[in-house]
Amino acid sequence: MQSPGSLTAEAKTKKPRNDDYDPTPMLFPDESFFLDHEETARLPLPGYGAVPSSFSFSPDDRRIAFLFSPEGTLYRKVFTFDPASRRQEMVFAPPGGGLDEGSLSVEEKLRRERARERGLGVTRYEWRPRRAALGPRGGIVVPLPSGIYFQDLCGSEPELKLPSSGDSPIIDPHLSPDGNLLAFVRDDELHVFDLCDGEVRQLTFGAKGNGKTHGLAEYIAQEEMERKIGFWWSPDSRYLAFTEVDSSDIPLFRIMHQGKSFVGPQAQEDHAYPFTGESNVRVRLGVVPVNGGEIIWMNLLCGPHDEVNGEYEYLARVNWTHDNTLTAQVLNRSHTKLKLLKFDIGTGRKEVLLEEENYVWVTLHDCFVPLDKSGNPYSGAFLWASEKTGYKHLYIHDRNGNCLGPVTEGDWIVEQIVGVHESGGLIYFTATMDGPLHTNLYCSSLFPDWSMPLPTPQRLTHGDGRHIVILDHQFQRFIDIHDSLKSPPRILLCSLHDGSVILPLFEQPPAMPRLRQLQNLAPDIIQISANDGTPLYGALYLPDEKKYGPPPYRTMVNVYGGPSVQLVCDSWINTVDMRAQYLRSKGILVWKLDNRGTARRGLEFESHLKQKFGRTDADDQLAGVEWLVKQGLAKADHIGIYGWSYGGYLSAMCLVRYPDAFRCAVSGAPVTSWDGYDSFYTEKYMRLPSENPEAYEFGSIMHHVHKLKGSLLLVHGMIDENVHFRHTARLVNALIAARKKYDLLVFPDEQHMQRRHMDRLERSQTKKDKTYLLKIK
Repeated sequence: MQSPGSLTAEAKTKKPRNDDYDPTPMLFPDESFFLDHEETARLPLPGYGAVPSSFSFSPDDRRIAFLFSPEGTLYRKVFTFDPASRRQEMVFAPPGGGLDEGSLSVEEKLRRERARERGLGVTRYEWRPRRAALGPRGGIVVPLPSGIYFQDLCGSEPELKLPSSGDSPIIDPHLSPDGNLLAFVRDDELHVFDLCDGEVRQLTFGAKGNGKTHGLAEYIAQEEMERKIGFWWSPDSRYLAFTEVDSSDIPLFRIMHQGKSFVGPQAQEDHAYPFTGESNVRVRLGVVPVNGGEIIWMNLLCGPHDEVNGEYEYLARVNWTHDNTLTAQVLNRSHTKLKLLKFDIGTGRKEVLLEEENYVWVTLHDCFVPLDKSGNPYSGAFLWASEKTGYKHLYIHDRNGNCLGPVTEGDWIVEQIVGVHESGGLIYFTATMDGPLHTNLYCSSLFPDWSMPLPTPQRLTHGDGRHIVILDHQFQRFIDIHDSLKSPPRILLCSLHDGSVILPLFEQPPAMPRLRQLQNLAPDIIQISANDGTPLYGALYLPDEKKYGPPPYRTMVNVYGGPSVQLVCDSWINTVDMRAQYLRSKGILVWKLDNRGTARRGLEFESHLKQKFGRTDADDQLAGVEWLVKQGLAKADHIGIYGWSYGGYLSAMCLVRYPDAFRCAVSGAPVTSWDGYDSFYTEKYMRLPSENPEAYEFGSIMHHVHKLKGSLLLVHGMIDENVHFRHTARLVNALIAARKKYDLLVFPDEQHMQRRHMDRLERSQTKKDKTYLLKIK
C-alpha cells in the first residue's frame, strides 16, 4: 500500500509511503492571488515545479547531473553542472518529448504506479564510465519507451542504441558496472546488450506462457518490499543474478476497464494478486554468465507452503559482495524471522550468515553493506541494521556473521547509509537524532573502540527540516536537498568535512509572492498525548482570525494513520498541501495527527498497530479531535475527516466507530476489509486470517457500518490494482443492507494514484466534495 536506484544516490534513499497521501491541489487561499479551475489540479505543487531532481556525480566527480524542467512541468530533460566553471548545460532532450504515459505498455504503467512515479520526458539516466571509444568525457545512457539512447558529453546528437517497441518493450534496463553491457527484460526473459558491438543476447528461456517471468520483481516485491528490480549485476560485470517468479498457482484477479468504448482483451487486466491467507508466488534465484550458458540455481525456493521452506516465504533483498559472493535476505511469512544467506555461485550451495528475529516483526532495510578492507581483522565484514534495541541502528558483523559491536545507539533511528569511507574509517548516514520530525546527515566512526562509549555522531547538515543528501565518490562533497515548513526546496553543494556550503546549486527565485504567502501559512506543529500518555505530533492549519473571528471553528481532519508513513513533519510538502490551505481559506480548521503505529518513532511506537487496525489508530484520531474541542479550537459536532488509501480506510472507520464525534467523512480508495488485501502487508500487521479472525472482523468497516450516523462519500478508481474497487463495492452492499445513505464518486480510468489532470480537477472541484464541506457547518 503505497516512493533511479541504480542511477543516483538520491534515489537509493528509501522513500516513505507518503505517496499514498495525495494533497490534491485546491484553490489558493488568498483572493488577491487568483487561480482558475485548471490550476487547482495542476502538478507539480508550488515550490516543486522548478526544482531539479535525480542528482548524481559523474564517475570522476567533475560534473553533477540532474533532471530538470525549465518550464516547471513534469516533462524533464538531463542537465549537467560543472562546479569548477559554474557552467550549466542541457545535455539530453528526449526525442519526440520522451516518456508519455499514453505510449506505455501495461507492464510499464503498472511499474510506474508501484513506484509512485509521475515524472515525464526523462525519468531515469545512468552515467557510463569514460572510455576511449566514447571520447574523453564519457556519457550517459537514457532509457525511453522508444529505446535506449546514448549521449556523449561533447554536444553531438543522441544515438539510439537499442530500439524498443510497444508490443515488446524493454523493461527495467541497467548498465553493468564496467559500462559495457546493458541488461534488461523483454517478453518476460532476461537479455544483455553489448553497447560496443551492438549484439543482443537472450540469457533465459521458457518463461513466457508458463506463468513465469525471469528478471522481473513480482507485485509484492514492487509494491510492499521496496524491491523494484529482479536482476543484479556482479561487481566484475561477468554474471547476472536474477529471479524466476512462478505465479501459476495464484488465481488471476480480473479488472475490467468499464470506462472503455470497446470490450475484449484490451479492456481488461488479469493480475496474479496474492490475497492474505492465500498462496504467494514461488521465487527461485539463479545466476547466469553474461556471455550465455548454463544457469546455476541457488539452493533456495521462496513461497511454497511446506515445513522445509517455511522460513523462506519472501525473497526480500539480493546483494553481491566484493569477491563475487551472492547474498540474499529471506523473510518468513509471519515477518518475525529474517535470514541473511550467502551462496557459492558455482554450486548454488547456501550458508546462513545471520538470523534476525523479533516477536513484533522484522522490518526490511537497505543497510547491508559489505566491507572490503583486506589484510586486517575486518576483511569480509559487513554493516547491518537491526531494531533489537527498539530503534533501528547499525552494527558491524564479521565475515561469519558474528556481531562485533554497534556503530550507532540511542533513542532515535538510522534511516539510510549514504556512504562508507573505509580507508578513512568513517560512515555517513541520515537519521532522526535531532528529533523525529527532521532528517539530517551525520558522520561517525566506522570502526569504534568498543571498550569505550560510542562517539557522538557529527551532524553535517544545517537548518531544521528534511535533508536528502548525495555524496561524491571521493568523500569530499555532498549535495544537500533541503526543505522545511518555512522553506521550499533548495539545493546546496557542501563540504563533507564540516557541512559548510561550497556554493548553492538551486535557490527559489526571491521575488515569488506565491511562495512568500505560503511561507506565512505554514501549519503549526503541536504535541499532544495519547490516552496512554504517548506523545503524538499534529499539524494545525488555523483560519484567519481577522476574517473569521476567534475559534472554535468547523474542522476537517486529514488522516493517513497507517504503518510506514509519517504525515506530520517539518517539510514544505505540508505547507503546500493545497487542499488544507483551501479549507483554511474558507474558515475551516484543518488538523493532521500521526497516531501510534505511524513511522519514524521506533519499534515500540509502531507496534501499537499490531493486530489492531481500526482500533488504536482510530482511538488516537478521536483523542486528537477531543483535544481540539477541549482547547476551544474545534466545534463539537462540526468535525469531518478525509484521507486516501489507509487514510481512506481510517476516515470511514472513524466515522462508523465514533458517530458522535465525526459528522462526515470522505474516504478515498479504502481497504474496507483486510481479507481482500495482499498477503505481505496484511499478514505483517494482522497475522493470517485463520490465526486472528477477531482482529480481521473488528478491522472491517462493514462490521461497524450499522452505527453510521454521519455522511459518507466514497471515492475510488475502478482499475485500481492495489486496493481493488471491490473494496468499495463490498462496503456499498453493506451500507444498502444496513439501510444507510452514502455518496459515491468513481473514476473509471484511474488506478490507486490519480494521474489524469481532468480526474484530479474533478476530485478537487466536484460538487459532492464541496457539499461535504457544508455538512460540518
